[in-house]
Amino acid sequence: MESFQIQKKVLAFSVFQFLLKMLAWYLTGSLAILTDGLESIINIIGSIAGLAALWYAMLPKDRNHPYGHGKIEFLSASFEGMLIAITGVIIFYQSYLSLGNPKPVHKLDLGLGLVALSGWLNYYAGVYAMKRGKIVGSQQLVATGKHLRADAYSTLAMFAGLIVLYFSQWWLLDNLIAMLFCLFLVYTGYTILRDAMGGILDEADEALLNDVIASLEAHRRENWVDLHNLRIIKYGSLLHLDCHLTVPWYFNVHQAHNEVEALEGAVKDHFGTVVELFVHTDGCLPYSCAICSKTACNERKQDFAGSLTWNLENISKNEKHGKL
Repeated sequence: MESFQIQKKVLAFSVFQFLLKMLAWYLTGSLAILTDGLESIINIIGSIAGLAALWYAMLPKDRNHPYGHGKIEFLSASFEGMLIAITGVIIFYQSYLSLGNPKPVHKLDLGLGLVALSGWLNYYAGVYAMKRGKIVGSQQLVATGKHLRADAYSTLAMFAGLIVLYFSQWWLLDNLIAMLFCLFLVYTGYTILRDAMGGILDEADEALLNDVIASLEAHRRENWVDLHNLRIIKYGSLLHLDCHLTVPWYFNVHQAHNEVEALEGAVKDHFGTVVELFVHTDGCLPYSCAICSKTACNERKQDFAGSLTWNLENISKNEKHGKL
């Protein structure tokens, strides 16, 4: 599985980043750099937890888990988010206690070079992990990518602060930078935890729903009279989509099934094989004629008024539509 292989690379990268930041701290003695380095430990722990979660998520469906094991990724992501936030709080407190006794920083020029290298590598790795995570549908990879990218942004801010420190020699600034960095860690941890909890609670993903709706609207067939009660649930990289498709009432079972297969094909062509669909067919009612564009229909009860453009507002409701 691609997400598992990428997560192994992220783990190796996190270990390298930790050693690089510890070297920068050893050379400079900067509390801000130490804070950044200790945060890399969370990357390592999170990567290990992510590997375990992805391995478990790869297990096939079984009797006890008919929808698979993919939701473990949300638990792993929430664990990483909590670790990040807790680390930020602890280091913030330690930085606050040392405000009264700021220590000078040494070899800051060399430290700045190492910090810049670390930030650039983090940004590249974060963007890559997020991009691949979205492609393969891995919440764990997306969370890891967000963490790495946020680390890169915070490193950039810290780099700017250390440049000011280099020229001003105001050692108290090192403590203040560390404290600001910790606040950013708490915020990052909260956003990762918030997204993970939304997945655990099957929170509606409006962006994903809009993507599905746009794809179905683009491939719409005249026998798809109406579509409603559309819902999507994520199980790791697998999407479970269910909806009600209204077809002409006089269609036999085989004809209705052909329309269902066409709808499934449109969704899978757009998202790949990571979608599992459950489509319920409804027969149209007389009021449906107003929005039905089918031309060769001998059962029409009223004139065609115009197609109802599917959107998030009307397609997710558990009701049929008969007016524009």
